[in-house]
Amino acid sequence: MAMERVPARVLVVDDDHVVADTLVLILKNRGFDCRAVYSGEEAVELVQTWPPEFVISDILMGKMDGVALASFLAQSLPACKVLLITALLSAVEYLEPAKQQGYSFPVLSKPAAPDAILEFLASSDAVKNA
Repeated sequence: MAMERVPARVLVVDDDHVVADTLVLILKNRGFDCRAVYSGEEAVELVQTWPPEFVISDILMGKMDGVALASFLAQSLPACKVLLITALLSAVEYLEPAKQQGYSFPVLSKPAAPDAILEFLASSDAVKNA
């Protein structure tokens, strides 16, 4: 039986619609199955029916920030790998509650170079076998 390559699912979460939608277009052009949502709450709702292998999330968003989302995913979808992005280096202080819970998430500065994001996905074994 031949192994068919299935594109990895990537969820992009950013309250800046342009950033989220642009990143989805870049990743779709690279063969990933991508979707964008614009809040942590929307992400929590979507992963119930569309569980991604990867989530790329802004840190600073509305009520549910990216770190809270990443911590939720670590508990509810432990196989999902999360990459956090932020325009403010001071936002790294938001990671402290997650560290206290034993979680560690990689962080890239915005604007995040597509190559750096693709490197994260590649280093995380982004392509699964069906």
